[in-house]
Amino acid sequence: MFKFHQYAESADYIKNRLQGFTPAYLLILGSGLGALADQIKNPEYIPYAEIPYFRISTAPGHAGRFVCGNMGGRPVMVMQGRIHLYEGYTAEEVAYPVRVAKLLGVQNLITTNAAGGINLDYQVGDLVVLKDFIKLNFPNSLIGRNIPEFGPRFQDMSHVFDRDYRELLKELAREQGITLREGVYFYTAGPQYETPAEIRAFRILGGDVVGMSTVHECISAVHAGMRILGISLVTNMAAGILDKPLSEEEVLREAEAAKDRFCRLLLAFLQKV
Repeated sequence: MFKFHQYAESADYIKNRLQGFTPAYLLILGSGLGALADQIKNPEYIPYAEIPYFRISTAPGHAGRFVCGNMGGRPVMVMQGRIHLYEGYTAEEVAYPVRVAKLLGVQNLITTNAAGGINLDYQVGDLVVLKDFIKLNFPNSLIGRNIPEFGPRFQDMSHVFDRDYRELLKELAREQGITLREGVYFYTAGPQYETPAEIRAFRILGGDVVGMSTVHECISAVHAGMRILGISLVTNMAAGILDKPLSEEEVLREAEAAKDRFCRLLLAFLQKV
């Protein structure tokens, strides 16, 4: 388990690198979605490997660094690549960057991911603004000794994703002619893709998309009092829906195809929020 002084040391290192720059938004970019960081003006790059106590990204399509600067007129720090449970990390390690960002002054989290489509009305390439999530398995970033500097021992999770942020994103999508769904994210630890039977069960339970990230970060962000916007890109239909195997290459290919739409919508959000 991490102690508060470790989070503080990580934050102090980043603060010294940023030389007075104070981010207001943390953006976490999922598989293949790292191109958004190219929109940052006068970027400062900080590899995770250089930050005390940080873990590194090993997943394909994840550069493993912070990119800090101005985007859409807002001061942001972007995680160009995230950390996953399936890489061998604990839930607390996965959510560690969120708490460090809070100590830097960040009040807002925009988290994105590549996901499989469970809802039969969805299509590959759809963007989905998240309204809730389902996590049934045991790991949890808040398990263990509570750190009161971040939040309470028992955290309410009734409203994880900010309603006003969701409505604004839907309005901007309509203006730009972008199809934007609204749905529930179903979390699995991975790294294996789900079985067709699991996907049928997830659909019955209310899941619209499925993925291997996002949830632990959101739990710690809610605990730390952040406002959250969550967006999934449907890069493949989940197991058993189409008669073909799932692959990492398909995820990255569809993320590349959607990057212009994705970047336009996120930039518009930052400019308008």
